Amino acid sequence: MEAEHFLPFRKSAVIALCAEEVPAKERESFLEFARLLAALVHHRYHLRGDALLDAYQVLDPAADERAVHPATTADYIVAQQILERELVELAEAADFTRIDTAEIRRAFAEHSLVKVRLAVDDQDLDAALFFRRGVAERTEQVKWLFGLRRRAIEFTCYSKVLVYIPRLGGEVVLKLFRDVPRNDLEMLYPNVRVGMRPLDKLLIGVPAMISGIIVIATKLIAALAPVLLLLAFWAGLRQESVRLDQTALISLAAGTGAFGGYLFRQFSKFKNRKIKLLKTLSEHLYFRNLDNGAGVFHHLLDAAEDADLKQILLTYHFLNTTPHPLTPADLDTQIESWFHSRWNTTFDFEAQSGIQALKSLNLLTEPHPGTYTALPLPTAITHLDTHWDNIFRPPPTGKRKTGAAPNQDHTG
Repeated sequence: MEAEHFLPFRKSAVIALCAEEVPAKERESFLEFARLLAALVHHRYHLRGDALLDAYQVLDPAADERAVHPATTADYIVAQQILERELVELAEAADFTRIDTAEIRRAFAEHSLVKVRLAVDDQDLDAALFFRRGVAERTEQVKWLFGLRRRAIEFTCYSKVLVYIPRLGGEVVLKLFRDVPRNDLEMLYPNVRVGMRPLDKLLIGVPAMISGIIVIATKLIAALAPVLLLLAFWAGLRQESVRLDQTALISLAAGTGAFGGYLFRQFSKFKNRKIKLLKTLSEHLYFRNLDNGAGVFHHLLDAAEDADLKQILLTYHFLNTTPHPLTPADLDTQIESWFHSRWNTTFDFEAQSGIQALKSLNLLTEPHPGTYTALPLPTAITHLDTHWDNIFRPPPTGKRKTGAAPNQDHTG
């Protein structure tokens, strides 16, 4: 599997790691630079989050909030378009990777760690959007031979899985899970149906067939014998008449009752087995569910902001501490090698996005086409401070327009 863009360090840790590489006399300036940069990135995602949650409110109104105007059909269509577009962009910004339909179908076909067979409508299968982040190989001890022994199972696990499924009527299902085995992706569908595995059918069917034969042979046939002989007499297949006395009727009732009790017990066993499978699935999901609905967007916004800041900060730090200009490819290699050699961490860094963000903040110079170097820390701090001041700077007197929004900064 290819390396992910996700860097498994918090932004505070990345700031600390970079600060250790800066000369002691410049360390305070670097921390001030990081603080200003974090404020600018946070402001941009705050504005983006407000617009995104407004669109989600149309599709899934909060029970304790009122709308000024009722949503129309056109509002639902526009809101869903905004939601899906922003969801994909935010997921990618937060270093999530799209899971294709083929991988999900493979999860239905392959052996699952959860001992449950699941099925879902193909329509939901094609409409759903799944994203993953944090791939790891794990080993787990599972029961074997009816619980008598245990064996080690190696499997691929996703640290986080994002699920988006549009439903009829404009509603959407939005969930975030943690620690999901790749072969258990199918259990994340909201309308998944629990079915019996071949082993479950054998555990119920074989004992039921054996006990059924015994009940029929020892009780039902003996109780039905007088009735069968009487039917044969009426059909002309037997000449001697049969009398159904009280003893025969009691025997018939007892045999029929025994067979009815047998059927009820088998139905109860089947139902209890289904309940046990549903309980297994519910417990599996309960401990893996991280967030639902609007909370998922808050989680994504925080993760995207964190990833964006780390990318910009690392790009600036390595351009600033390298004595010669770097190309994006050189920068990629240098940052990836640094994390691999010092922290045993492998990931796919994309310097181009960080360079574009630094360009928009006027923090780079380009000595030669395609090569870049960063402005010194004092100059960079001054530029960031100017950007922050301009965000809320009012227009000149006499030129304010009614309903005009404050200037918005863009850091990427």
